[in-house]
Amino acid sequence: MVKKSTLQEVITFQTNKIENSDLGFQRELIDELKYPLDSFALIISGIRRCGKSTLLHQYIVAHVKETYIYLNFDSAKLYTFELEDFELIDEIANEIEANFLIFDEIQIIEGWELYVRQKLDEGFNVVITGSDASLLSKELGTKLTGRHITKELFPFSYKEFCDFKKIETSSDSFTLFLNQGGFPLFLKLNDIDLHLALIDDIIHRDIAVRYGIRDVKSLKHLLIFLATNVANLISATKIKQYISVKSTATVLEYLNYFEQSYLIQLMPKFSYSHKVQLVNPRKIYFIDNALMQSITPSFSKDMGRKLENTVFWELRRRNKTLYYFNENSKECDFVVCSNLEVEEVIQVCYDLNLDNQKREINGLLDAMNYFNLKTGTIITMNQEDVILQNGKRITVIPAFKYFLP
Repeated sequence: MVKKSTLQEVITFQTNKIENSDLGFQRELIDELKYPLDSFALIISGIRRCGKSTLLHQYIVAHVKETYIYLNFDSAKLYTFELEDFELIDEIANEIEANFLIFDEIQIIEGWELYVRQKLDEGFNVVITGSDASLLSKELGTKLTGRHITKELFPFSYKEFCDFKKIETSSDSFTLFLNQGGFPLFLKLNDIDLHLALIDDIIHRDIAVRYGIRDVKSLKHLLIFLATNVANLISATKIKQYISVKSTATVLEYLNYFEQSYLIQLMPKFSYSHKVQLVNPRKIYFIDNALMQSITPSFSKDMGRKLENTVFWELRRRNKTLYYFNENSKECDFVVCSNLEVEEVIQVCYDLNLDNQKREINGLLDAMNYFNLKTGTIITMNQEDVILQNGKRITVIPAFKYFLP
């Protein structure tokens, strides 16, 4: 329970803060944000500090001309906020004649979906931002009766990185991108403490406190394990041995918490059987190379896995559904799907050479044959070529060219 005066104070302070902040670097996603909303809630989710507040400010300046209420629930003064306290927001909205509601980190409040659905029914415009992937869940779609539009914001894309730093696209600038990542404030200040503080915020505030986990040490050990195994196959059984927890169920819960916070994502093996997908190991990817290096400095020289990690998140940014391919001991890094259809298979190889080209090409060809595709792609650091084999066409392309629109 919070007092109305406290709520008004927080709303005034937070609104002034966002309105007086710098509009900052314009994100590519701003062009995809719909307005007017036509009785749909606009939901924007992404990892902490990837630029959601800046994007929200840009959206407000571009589209919101009516009176609005902005409220970030991740405030110490709102820790006691309960579902019934939304009635106070209604009173404040009525007093200032606001019909546009903008909520950040609203997922903290249990049952918030009921309130948002009610506001949509009453004709309010509603925008929600948050750092929890549960905002994209199918369950949420059911609770809001399908009346929501969802968008994800990630750290800078390669193009945004180059525009932000005012540098040309090239193999050299892509190398910088692989090493420096895409968190806006880190690129501006180049301070590793920003990364460490972000990790601590996610582990303590978003996971340990929210889910009542006392064994924070195991959480940190698990995160380091995941960071050192990027682009590798992992299983709950293997992880359980490493972090010394008692059950695989606990490991799976921890992995889910990290996924919900956008720190990692686990990619399943491609199979037409969901059961086969569940029982096979999954590949691990970490949201940002530079953030990963901050907790695992030894990873800094492994450019091949950095490249694969970056390719994964670029494909996620393009809203693709991703799997790895592994049949008959032949492997392909990415099976790229859209609308339940396989549209592309991709192999990632930092340097295609005599030692690895047979393995990389055969793995890609096997995937192309499996899905009856005539074309395939090998993404490298700076090589460009075309390979024709058995009626199939393989395009070898430098990463910086593949990443451009």
